[in-house]
Amino acid sequence: MVTQIRPPRREETDAYYRLLPYVNGLPQWEPAEAAWHGGPEPWPPQPSPATAEQIGEWAAAAAGDASFHPIAAFADGVCVGASAALSFAVTVPGGGTVRIAGVTSTAVAATHRRQGRLRGMMQAMFDAALERGEPVAMLSASEGGIYGRYGFSPATHRVRWELARHEAALLPAAPDPGSLELVDAARARQFWPELHAEVRAHRVGELTPPPGHWDGLSDEADGTDGPLRYLVHRDEHGEPDGLANFRLPWSPTAAGAGTLVVEALEATRPAAYRALWALLVDFDLTRTVVAPGRPRDEPLRWMLANPRAMRVTRQSDNLWARLLDVPLALTQRSYDTAGTLAFTVDGDRMCPANNGTWLLRADGAEVTCVPTERAADLTVTVQALGSLYFGGASAHDLAYAGHLVPHTEGAVGQLARMFRTDPEPHNSFGF
Repeated sequence: MVTQIRPPRREETDAYYRLLPYVNGLPQWEPAEAAWHGGPEPWPPQPSPATAEQIGEWAAAAAGDASFHPIAAFADGVCVGASAALSFAVTVPGGGTVRIAGVTSTAVAATHRRQGRLRGMMQAMFDAALERGEPVAMLSASEGGIYGRYGFSPATHRVRWELARHEAALLPAAPDPGSLELVDAARARQFWPELHAEVRAHRVGELTPPPGHWDGLSDEADGTDGPLRYLVHRDEHGEPDGLANFRLPWSPTAAGAGTLVVEALEATRPAAYRALWALLVDFDLTRTVVAPGRPRDEPLRWMLANPRAMRVTRQSDNLWARLLDVPLALTQRSYDTAGTLAFTVDGDRMCPANNGTWLLRADGAEVTCVPTERAADLTVTVQALGSLYFGGASAHDLAYAGHLVPHTEGAVGQLARMFRTDPEPHNSFGF
């Protein structure tokens, strides 16, 4: 059997797409309660297989998208594996951005699994990303047990929480100098890009949106559910500084009736954030507010008279990270605490240039990471570096789990102080 790993040719596009779960109607996620889904069921129902017309439209759009990099595995000329990398930028500690390869839509035919084809596609995507100058790869893992073997590890997290309306009293606060307004989808599509850009500039882990990210916002009903509604907050000068998308889904049962689902909420100022939530948690003729895909450290909890009333009902990792070029990646973020660390990376078979001992020195705006002959303060796996990179993982926990091995006293604490960020990294959408 002859195996090839390469981008699909135009005449192979149909076979390439038909392998992908979102196209062929096969499951796209573990059969578990998904923190990104607001409904009472574990995950949304799978769509029907795509039509030839839909596949043609997707292929035509992808052909003109320079940020889309498909890869496929072929066995004796038959497409048996498919994946792709999307070129994004993500905000890193310090407010800068780093270019990433976002691995997405990955599948291997059931008849050809466990034969090294997924590894081959990953290796090809890593090599191509390095050629494009993308030192970090990221993905959303549909199965938690697969991607660690390729060097990925959880870097951001998300939760789904619920709040009963009768328990949603907020603590007193200064009067809001701004105003709230319900707007239509056209206005929401106009407001979201600029608002997201301002939020992204200050949120570690947030992604640059792909072109047309908000084009699908609509005032039309979604099946039996009502349409999305859009609530905008304006500051005292009339400029939008907060926006929420919410829905009042239909329920066939009394237990699910009266639920308001907040599908997105962002604000650039605390007053706007509080005003949006104050209205949504006390909406007429509702009983429960559900907010999926939210950060673990939601400030609203600290605004409630009863912080225990906000109940986390689902939680999961969100994006997983993998450093493809360790020194380049580490010098493109900043560190709140100055310091010097020598660390050894060992056993990175897919990106062997990462192996060796590196001296990381952070002194204000100047950050360097160079090979060194100095004895290492600790040894770290490439998986641990992926979790640490955005500042959301505990160095102490990683050391207890064996992903960090200290060689000098205080090395784990020094690493923790240098890498940790507050608030935790978060991304409001995936890919």
